Amino acid sequence: MSAVTRVPASVVAAAGLVGGYTVARLTKKRPLGGVALGAAGVVAARQWAGKVGSGKAAALTGLYVAAFAGSHPLAKKVGAWPSVLGVAGTVALASWGVERTAAREG
Repeated sequence: MSAVTRVPASVVAAAGLVGGYTVARLTKKRPLGGVALGAAGVVAARQWAGKVGSGKAAALTGLYVAAFAGSHPLAKKVGAWPSVLGVAGTVALASWGVERTAAREG
């Protein structure tokens, strides 16, 4: 088992959302933040596919992308950091719940 698979997918996904924003903000280069966001998304999606199957992995990946997109209009209402942390927490909680349910069923 590699070191990457020891980190739960929920943590990888949340870290991707927070890390992507942090990289973009600190470097002032949004594409670099996108690289961090995308890389974490790929890692999380691969882990989800292995743990919960492709259908649920696709749904979680869709949520990840929707959370990223939704964080932008939400930031205009509540601020950037609360928005990013809120969507990251939502994705992490959803991931944890789906993985836990799949583990019980499997």
